[in-house]
Amino acid sequence: MSALERFSLDGETAIVTGAAQGLGKEMADALAEMGADVAIADVNLEKAERTASELDGETEVIAVEVDVTDESSVESMVEDVTDRLGPIDVLVNNAGIVENSPVEETPIESWRRVVAVNLDGVFLCAKHVGRQMLERGEGRIVNISSMSGFDVNVPQKQASYNTTKAGVRMLTQSLAVEWGDRGVRVNAIAPGYMRTDLVDEVLAENPDMEETWLENTPLGRLGQPEELRDLVVYLASDASAYMTGTTVNIDGGYTAR
Repeated sequence: MSALERFSLDGETAIVTGAAQGLGKEMADALAEMGADVAIADVNLEKAERTASELDGETEVIAVEVDVTDESSVESMVEDVTDRLGPIDVLVNNAGIVENSPVEETPIESWRRVVAVNLDGVFLCAKHVGRQMLERGEGRIVNISSMSGFDVNVPQKQASYNTTKAGVRMLTQSLAVEWGDRGVRVNAIAPGYMRTDLVDEVLAENPDMEETWLENTPLGRLGQPEELRDLVVYLASDASAYMTGTTVNIDGGYTAR
């Protein structure tokens, strides 16, 4: 098999959560480009359907509604995708939220919302998709952590986000150890600051924040969402066949300071 052939996802089925926009949409498009049928799984079905129609090309791309914090919703997603596309080969756990506030002013409800989506959601999706993969003895899971799971980035105050993304790293390692001898590989991506629409909205309200970000980023710029494409394909494909339990930073050098 050639090097390029090892990156192929022809005939495989992938789910990307939180894929209606931003980084999730970009990664879903990359998986479809490499031959996978892809489920755009999102809490906003209308946006997911619009994204699915935009990405629909040579492979099948469908929209699926899911609340990753609700176990029954996750189970329904797995059943729906399997019925429509076939057994799931690749799961990208991308759904996530951030709520910034100083710890002393953070309501417990805010803390719990972030934990529910960013950590519970990854656990629930991995649990139920993982069961199917374990039954077949093969599968690949890519969790989306963050450089914030390695480093406390500033000036924003986001202890809940940082904590959950560090938790995703450890969950990735735990799953990799538990499932490695049963054919399921689990890795994670830790992006840095990426120029998404949501980031642009934050910077529009806090224009001085970007200067601080760039001062702490050796490459001196924000990443572009498309710069995640090759990495997610690598981790989702046979190109990374001897790799599990690893979190890959793609942060312009932020965590290397």
